[in-house]
Amino acid sequence: MIINKSLNIALLIPTLNAGSDWQKILDKVSVQSIVIKRKIILDSGSTDETIRQSKLFGFEVITINKKDFDHGYARQLLSEAALDCDILVYLTQDCILMDEFSIEHLVNAFSNIKVGLAYGRQLPHEGAKVLETHARLFNYTTQSIVKKFEDRDKLGIKTASCSNSFAAYRRSALEEVKGFPSHTIFAEDVIVGGQMLLKGWHIAYVAEAKAYHSHDYKVSEEFKRYFDIGVFHSTNSWLLEKFGTAGGEGLKYLKSELKYVFTHNIFVFPKMIASIGAKFIGYKLGMMHQRLTLKQKKSFSMHRSYWDK
Repeated sequence: MIINKSLNIALLIPTLNAGSDWQKILDKVSVQSIVIKRKIILDSGSTDETIRQSKLFGFEVITINKKDFDHGYARQLLSEAALDCDILVYLTQDCILMDEFSIEHLVNAFSNIKVGLAYGRQLPHEGAKVLETHARLFNYTTQSIVKKFEDRDKLGIKTASCSNSFAAYRRSALEEVKGFPSHTIFAEDVIVGGQMLLKGWHIAYVAEAKAYHSHDYKVSEEFKRYFDIGVFHSTNSWLLEKFGTAGGEGLKYLKSELKYVFTHNIFVFPKMIASIGAKFIGYKLGMMHQRLTLKQKKSFSMHRSYWDK
């Protein structure tokens, strides 16, 4: 079933010095099979070619001060800039659509009138290393699924999992949950997803909608990322209360990662072990961040500016 063609679609991207891959992203956007009514970037101070290139590809440009950037605030501003659009497609500046049907596959999920949010499959970038490749293949499977609140007993917190790196929102559903929250350390998408589920909306994972997006994190970066996850969970405890934890997903991931590393590159094993330790310690510290000094929090966090607000 194909989505109603009368629905207006917006493509919305926060940017800051998008760099050399930005041209690839714009090229893929330009060949999409579905009509995109509005294309808008919200730029927080680029000094490279990001704005100029975007305008050449028909993007409208909104600018804000870098110090005012906040993941939820930026996406809410983009939503308000496209009030004439029914479906809001969000990308990050390092996410490259796989083919001309990526956005069409994603928005077709809204043919189900209960779907308020849909997110696509993220594949590792070309040349991605072993650990980042496994992370994408494990977390973004080949099987599409539509998740509802009742699935929490089986999926736990993963019921609300989604990613604004490549996601789309039904405006009416987004407005029902009051839009994106400001001043969250990150994962504004999970907050919105969880609130939508509580309101009776469904979340669609669309494996057919593909994009390239992955990160080669250093061990120190994994520590900081998981510190921020701990902060996020401790400041949004309602998510764990309503949906529960990831259950045995961590052990399942570890077993899968071990198998993948031993199959593809045994020499990555030391980094894998170090990363596991960094994630565990980082998360625990994040969960107890209120006991830390401001200096410690900023030192441990990947999103240092969060602590200045």
